[in-house]
Amino acid sequence: MSGSGSGTRTVTVIGAGTIGLGWIALFLGHGLRVRVNSRRADAPAHVNEALELLSPFLPEGTADPATFAARLEFEPDLERAVAGADVVVENAPENLELKQELFERIGKAARPDALLLSSTSTLNPDDMGARMADSGRLVVGHPFNPPHVVPLVEVVAGERTSAEAVQEAVAFFESVSRVPIVLRKPILAFAANRLQSALLRESVHLVREGVVTLEELDRVVTHSIGLRWATIGPFLAFHLGGGTGGLRKWLTTLGAGLESGWELLGRPPMDDETIHSLIEQAEQAYGAMSYEELVRARDTKQTAILRTLARTDRAT
Repeated sequence: MSGSGSGTRTVTVIGAGTIGLGWIALFLGHGLRVRVNSRRADAPAHVNEALELLSPFLPEGTADPATFAARLEFEPDLERAVAGADVVVENAPENLELKQELFERIGKAARPDALLLSSTSTLNPDDMGARMADSGRLVVGHPFNPPHVVPLVEVVAGERTSAEAVQEAVAFFESVSRVPIVLRKPILAFAANRLQSALLRESVHLVREGVVTLEELDRVVTHSIGLRWATIGPFLAFHLGGGTGGLRKWLTTLGAGLESGWELLGRPPMDDETIHSLIEQAEQAYGAMSYEELVRARDTKQTAILRTLARTDRAT
């Protein structure tokens, strides 16, 4: 993936929804030229409002938001938007037919050496690129929301994806301070969302059964496993739980009954009653704050954690 003639790479972001907006802010913060392709008539105003909300929470050391406007442009025509771009990042709705059409057009209009990325959380690169003459440069780069704050990006290749494209995707995400993890095999919903879904299922079960309220469940997580997982993953946590014997000791003592414990986990039906109860409780718990206020509160705390961890890592 060669740089543009100006020396500054150009990234085309397709879609200005929640994920697209986070990418736009992150890429501008890292000095890239960003070309936005959106069907929204108010795309410039929409993006600029989002940048004002999101830019305070970009990684330390990123560019001054006052410089963003000079590197930001809008192009509603897809073919013109991707022409000449070094990287294309697609963030369209999770509709396979729509993405196949987009990548068919992108493949014809983009530079042959452009890196083509999709933020999809469910679809395989081979399926999305089925109508392309060559989908070898199409790679999934699935972020964890919000992408301008949370570092993880799951990099997923298809059978037709070239090894070079995967390497370039990893290098690109590292260049914008993300932590790319290449999945060793494609799996539906990838890794992070499967973990999140497993926790959400049991969360719904506990709330539905009246064990805790929705707000109390959130507090249980943020004051225990959420705090723990901000610093170490589940395997290291239980490795430490085994004391000096590590995971070997834990699995053969406290963890010996794991399978029987898994049998007790809930399988809550997502019927009308459950959905209504969850929505009602969420609105009671968080309805007093606007979306923008909740985003600022979330990103302030998450950014503080990341910056503290970075300082700790530098000191050790």
